[in-house]
Amino acid sequence: MARSDSFFIRADVALVGTTYTTTSIDLGSYVDALGKSVLRIHNIQSSLTQGTAGTAPGMAPTMAGDQAGSASWQLTTQDQSSLVLPSNRAVVSSGAIWCGNRDSAVNPPAQAFEGDMLPQEWTNGYLVAVESLQLAAQRTDDWTAGDIPTYSIVMECTVETLTQAAAMALALSQQGN
Repeated sequence: MARSDSFFIRADVALVGTTYTTTSIDLGSYVDALGKSVLRIHNIQSSLTQGTAGTAPGMAPTMAGDQAGSASWQLTTQDQSSLVLPSNRAVVSSGAIWCGNRDSAVNPPAQAFEGDMLPQEWTNGYLVAVESLQLAAQRTDDWTAGDIPTYSIVMECTVETLTQAAAMALALSQQGN
């Protein structure tokens, strides 16, 4: 199998309101099952920040006083209509954070607990043979209006060549449950 040097793919999804929100990550430049090209994701780093389009980079979203809430994200190989369990074959990775602001004023959460953290770094990587990934997120309504939480991911990837039969089998195996 021929391999390329690693490179990075970045994506963001803004959690506007409390609805399930999805953004598509186009992999057409890297994946071509008939042309024997697949993507291997070696690791994924994620962050939850305040603002969209670079607004207030690195700042945590704020919550009203005496509030608690959560925000969840998932990366899947096909569209979903809501967050799905990690046992769904379409799930590549996911994560969640539960936060609380026990101050009486608007502040970033003073308490945080990360959960649902699937491995973000694999021993042999995670092969992807679909032409797009879906980054999705959803949050509770406890975050302060105007301080839109945004999940961002950075994936370290390589492109590999597989046989046509193996690439087609891989693409079919990652579709839904």
